[in-house]
Amino acid sequence: MNTAGDIATTGKRKNAVARVRLKPGTGQIMINDRPFETYFPREIHRTQILQPFLVTGTTGQFNASVNVQGGGEMGQAGAVRHGIAKALLISNTALRDNLRKEGLLTRDSRVKERKKYGQKGARRRFQFSKR
Repeated sequence: MNTAGDIATTGKRKNAVARVRLKPGTGQIMINDRPFETYFPREIHRTQILQPFLVTGTTGQFNASVNVQGGGEMGQAGAVRHGIAKALLISNTALRDNLRKEGLLTRDSRVKERKKYGQKGARRRFQFSKR
């Protein structure tokens, strides 16, 4: 499946799963067959996706092709960032310290807590009335 020079990894955040393919190139990032500037119109999401490249100093050295599904905008951006960081680590293990220090290799395990029966939400109770 992997052609020469291709690195394939997955990144996860909340309910979003990103399948990342990294190959040497000019820095082009395609998400679901669209440029990442149009897929993520908010600047904060684009900055988050570029963070692994900035931390490791590999901006413009790799092309990324990403397939992301599930979750919302923020979860998808986090999943893409996690996948890119893991792919960069596979390409060069010397980058581990920089990526680890910025917390880019750790999977953010926080997910929405389920609603409990007998309550309005996960923690919120129904309103109590004494009389």
